[in-house]
Amino acid sequence: MTWLALADHTDRRFSLRGLGHGKSDAPLLEDRPDTLLTRGSIVFETQIPADVRPQVLFGYKTPHPSRRSLVFQAIPGGGVSMVQVQDSSYTHAAINHDNAGRSEVLRVMYAWDTTYNWGRLTLEQAGDSAITSVAVDNPQPLKLDDLRDLMLGRGQQDFAQDVIFAALSNDIEPVGPSPSLAPDTPIATPWGYRAASTLKRGDTVYTHEGDVVPVLHNVLREVPARGSYAPIRMRAPYFGLQEDIVIGPDQHVVIDGPEVEYLFACEKVLTPARHLVNGFAARPETTGPTARYCQLILPQHETLLAAGAPLESMYIGRMRRDQQQVVSSVLAYFDRALLPEHAQPAHKVLKWYEAIHLAKRRAA
Repeated sequence: MTWLALADHTDRRFSLRGLGHGKSDAPLLEDRPDTLLTRGSIVFETQIPADVRPQVLFGYKTPHPSRRSLVFQAIPGGGVSMVQVQDSSYTHAAINHDNAGRSEVLRVMYAWDTTYNWGRLTLEQAGDSAITSVAVDNPQPLKLDDLRDLMLGRGQQDFAQDVIFAALSNDIEPVGPSPSLAPDTPIATPWGYRAASTLKRGDTVYTHEGDVVPVLHNVLREVPARGSYAPIRMRAPYFGLQEDIVIGPDQHVVIDGPEVEYLFACEKVLTPARHLVNGFAARPETTGPTARYCQLILPQHETLLAAGAPLESMYIGRMRRDQQQVVSSVLAYFDRALLPEHAQPAHKVLKWYEAIHLAKRRAA
């Protein structure tokens, strides 16, 4: 899979060779006006508009020479709807989000494969494992020129201020848990520190408690380096780090200390890296349009040691029991029989307001 386009309020990019690829690479699509993208994914992240009235978030309308449009709209109650028009063909889907609030960031993904007459609209809350998906009946292929205008901001297109970024892929992008370690993250093993991306099934790693456990799987993925995927640099010597590491915003960091015991009545808690950004201990990492992440799946969801800091390994719960959920995720290419079942996380996962309060107390 390859990301073809990325757009936010300061930068817009579109490449038929794929974002980050050189000019010598072969185009993935023919650059012709009638070229159709029959399979792909449009992903965007947005805050929930405060206005209870419907609001167009993202999309385009092309009236000539034929009527074509694809529009995503926020609907009252926190949901999102999608309407696609191709001449006389009409496609519609909608998802409700019951617990929407202004502080939340939602990730919306529309994926389609017209060869199999298949489409899916998915709503995820950034940093939350809950996923809501609905089938999209009668999806239509999207014209390359329309997608180029949409992503580059030309013609009759909408890109609301609440939208954080949007991206276009030429494949069906996975939903659900995603890796969040930079490939070169040093992971403690019985043979010293090794880059996370080099570890494979059967290798062993140290846990925070000093145990040695086997690696079951190493999950790899490339994502747009924006919004809830934008990398964060965790700086040594904070958090017990021996050197700087780069991780994704949703990577859980294990935090302990007297403030944790006082505030939460437990020895350790998990907090997403996004809530630790303060300009010195953790700060946004400058990068290109995409970021590559990996993550290790361990038997009991044990805690990794990354450059000396305790980080959560990938949590997949009991996904293996749901074939459709596995097929739709980054685990699709693994044997379901070889996936573990994880109980609830060993430590409390802080809510955003709890993590911010803890960070303020530590900075005081």
